[in-house]
Amino acid sequence: MIVRDKPSIWMLFFITKGSVITDIWAKILIVTAFSIGIYFLDSQYDIVPHFSLSAMGVFGIAMSLFLSFRNSAAYDRWWEARKLWGALVGDSRSFARDTRLFLKDNKHRKRLLYLLAAFTNAHRMNLRFEMQSADLKYWLQKEEVAAVKSSSAPACYALNLLAEEIAILREKEILSELGTRVLSERMGMIAMSQAGCERIANTPLPFVYSLLIRRTAYLYCFLVPFALIDAAGYMAPLFSAIIAYVFFGLAAVTNHLEHPFYRGPNGLPLDAMCRTIENGLLCSLGKKLRPAIKPQGFLLE
Repeated sequence: MIVRDKPSIWMLFFITKGSVITDIWAKILIVTAFSIGIYFLDSQYDIVPHFSLSAMGVFGIAMSLFLSFRNSAAYDRWWEARKLWGALVGDSRSFARDTRLFLKDNKHRKRLLYLLAAFTNAHRMNLRFEMQSADLKYWLQKEEVAAVKSSSAPACYALNLLAEEIAILREKEILSELGTRVLSERMGMIAMSQAGCERIANTPLPFVYSLLIRRTAYLYCFLVPFALIDAAGYMAPLFSAIIAYVFFGLAAVTNHLEHPFYRGPNGLPLDAMCRTIENGLLCSLGKKLRPAIKPQGFLLE
């Protein structure tokens, strides 16, 4: 996720990090070249058909509505993912406070909270389709790290380890029945957030709708030069490029927001949020906090 102060008007036109221009510049150039070719053929040979600008305007309004709807749907996914991770942060802190209420021995609290931190990292890596031992070794024993990595559902495996540890404490009567119920309810809330994130990660926007939008965007951008010849003259290629930037840009923004967990300029900063959860758990144990993850070149991951 890009984290930076509001740029000046001058810098606004030169910022590329976090912009979709790097994804669509080739498409803009193709549309511009096509428009230049259409204008040349019309001015030299007068063989190019002229379309009604008002008709293309109605077409453009319809396109804008479709793109706006799809963009809104993608942003809803992105924002829901952010709320689910916010819930994970809150539930993790509440879980740590609950252990303080029901467990006197800090050794038992440490084991539970370390397992919760391991789950958070396994959940993050699962959403990003990556698995790194270094992020788990800090919280788990060597054999547990291997078991989590080899599991078909690493986050679920880590959460099951936490549930088993709570069950052991209850069997040994170290944890009261009320404490067991409170912690298990908190785990249930954490599992619901996990399931919500996995639903977003594994369920893209309907392909048929995305296909319709992309086809229509290409169709409009390659037809609009025929309508701009009379209205804009030699400026038609410039206006065609601007229109292509708007429509292809909106489509690219939607593609980015549709995948909120990817590691990139418009993805959620899962590494930083994991570190926030980790430090909240360490703070509850009275231990030294890990260094906060800060933006590198305005990019917070």
